[in-house]
Amino acid sequence: MSQVFSDDVVAKTMEEIGSAASSRRHGDTLPHIHKVGTPPKQTLFQEIKHSVIETFFHDDPLGKFKDKSGSRKFILGVQSLFPIFEWAQGYSFKKFKGDLIAGLTIASLCIPQDIAYAKLANLEPQYGLYTSFVAPLVYAFMGSSRDIAIGPVAVVSLLLGTMLSDEISNTKSHEYLRLAFTATFFAGVTQMVLGVFRLGFLIDFLSHAAIVGFMGGAAITIALQQLKGLLGIQKFTKKTDIVSVMRSVWGSVHHGWNWQTIVIGIAFLAFLLVAKYIAKRNKKLFWVAAIAPMTSVILSTFFVYITRADKKGVAIVKHIKKGVNPASAHEIYFSGNYLGAGVKIGVIAGMIALTEAVAIGRTFAAMKDYAIDGNKEMVAMGTMNIIGSLTSCYVATGSFSRSAVNYMAGCSTAVSNIVMSIVVLLTLLVITPLFKYTPNAVLASIIIAAVINLVDIKAVILLWKIDKFDFVACMGAFFGVIFKSVEIGLLIAVAISFAKILLQVTRPRTALLGKLPGTNVYRNVQQYPNATQIPGMVIIRVDSAIYFSNSNYIKDRILKWLTDEEVQRTASEFPGIQYLIVELSPVTDIDTSGIHALEDLFKSLQKREVQLLLANPGPIVTEKLHASKLSDVIGESKIFLSVGDAVATFGPKGGI
Repeated sequence: MSQVFSDDVVAKTMEEIGSAASSRRHGDTLPHIHKVGTPPKQTLFQEIKHSVIETFFHDDPLGKFKDKSGSRKFILGVQSLFPIFEWAQGYSFKKFKGDLIAGLTIASLCIPQDIAYAKLANLEPQYGLYTSFVAPLVYAFMGSSRDIAIGPVAVVSLLLGTMLSDEISNTKSHEYLRLAFTATFFAGVTQMVLGVFRLGFLIDFLSHAAIVGFMGGAAITIALQQLKGLLGIQKFTKKTDIVSVMRSVWGSVHHGWNWQTIVIGIAFLAFLLVAKYIAKRNKKLFWVAAIAPMTSVILSTFFVYITRADKKGVAIVKHIKKGVNPASAHEIYFSGNYLGAGVKIGVIAGMIALTEAVAIGRTFAAMKDYAIDGNKEMVAMGTMNIIGSLTSCYVATGSFSRSAVNYMAGCSTAVSNIVMSIVVLLTLLVITPLFKYTPNAVLASIIIAAVINLVDIKAVILLWKIDKFDFVACMGAFFGVIFKSVEIGLLIAVAISFAKILLQVTRPRTALLGKLPGTNVYRNVQQYPNATQIPGMVIIRVDSAIYFSNSNYIKDRILKWLTDEEVQRTASEFPGIQYLIVELSPVTDIDTSGIHALEDLFKSLQKREVQLLLANPGPIVTEKLHASKLSDVIGESKIFLSVGDAVATFGPKGGI
């Protein structure tokens, strides 16, 4: 609703407009009123070609191949598929030194995390180590990020463990392991298909707010699941919702908790949190937090071994299979009852893993001012998970905690991943028997310390301040995960993200415009209260493309603006409305329903004896106005390059 108009404001506005119109009529200083240009008509093939290029090839991936010889094209093709052959040409000993230190540092962090995360997925510890051996090697050759550290992550491990156990309750069975490999294979296929067909924009449908809520809820769920190992509980619920978990925890308080386990778990959890705090306060001491998990494993294992605490009820790892990954291609379900389940779990896990990896890669690329190719990342992630599924690995992706350590340790290239992979290989070949007496309580404390940062309180507060709908999406995903399940939380996150898109598309904003005093600029009167209305005119801006989903709403909203302004102006004895100007500069496109809506608006205005004027339609809108002959119905003389031109032509004291 516009403000009430005083006589002085009306007089001043009419004087400014009249002066402008008079100047234009006498050809003085103001420029000539330009006609709206009609873009050259495109054929159907040209329109389809343009749409396909903008949707799938906006970054011109084939541009660097133009005007190159056959041999050069082959080299560029190999470098595109394997970026390592491009950046390796300028590799130096100085860079290797940084990568070596970074690789050794993240290896000390990833080994205990891998053992712990495998348990989240209900797999034997060696499968976590297998994953951190093969996946980083593949990514180092095909990935475009210099900083991302590859391996198992907590959220994807929990997601896999939950969904796989829903299909096969016996997590120790061979069928469960086969289904895990099957899900990993189809996760890789999903990622590769998205990359090859350049469909990466699909992952953007999961909004930042939904991801913040989902990750926070998953972190809480993961931490609660660790109470089993932290408290030494033997019989624990397989459900992940907070109610079932807390009922299981408190139900065993008198006979299920083990005080020795609690002491070990709490002591090392405190140690890990203090180490993280020290590293956060002083960035130069990042290595303190990086080596804390491995230090915890070594000290706790030694303590349990010399005290034989395992004889007093402290649960230990017991056995980690020694040796390199065995082949698992023959274990994947390509038919049978579990094929459908494997595909479903793989698609969901693959999308979540991809979303996390791309977000991490973009974050560190922005910090170092270089670009990553999203589609190459998807192909790299897909390839490493497909190869991983054939070599006894489960779904791998980028780890934020390890990537942050990698970045702070001074990595220069993906060689740090190769170094980490070699260290994990040596661990598999030599060191795994030494983990026999590692207490589960320490693994639980490592997981809790790792996921605690996934609860981003600052981001939630910022969502509340910026966009309440985003905050609702965040909370919906968060509570869906902790009160129901990871799948339900993910479903809520996706549903709310789509709901927001639909709401914005079907209910776009419109604005009432006024003239800023002393200028020829027209702006939203709510944003600029001193903007004045033009006598006899209402100016409405449509802030969205006009499609079938919103065309009737936009037409009704414009008529509502007109009705409200007529009532207000009649009450304030302001001149009656003769012209409605629709500002179309934000309207990037219009479809058939939109054209019909403008035609219906024109007819409704005729009945009210109000003339319709259009201002600044874009090339696509202009083309469709002419194609539909609506420009002839409205009148070419009533379509203007700007609101100022329309006001100067039909406004007060202007020549009509």
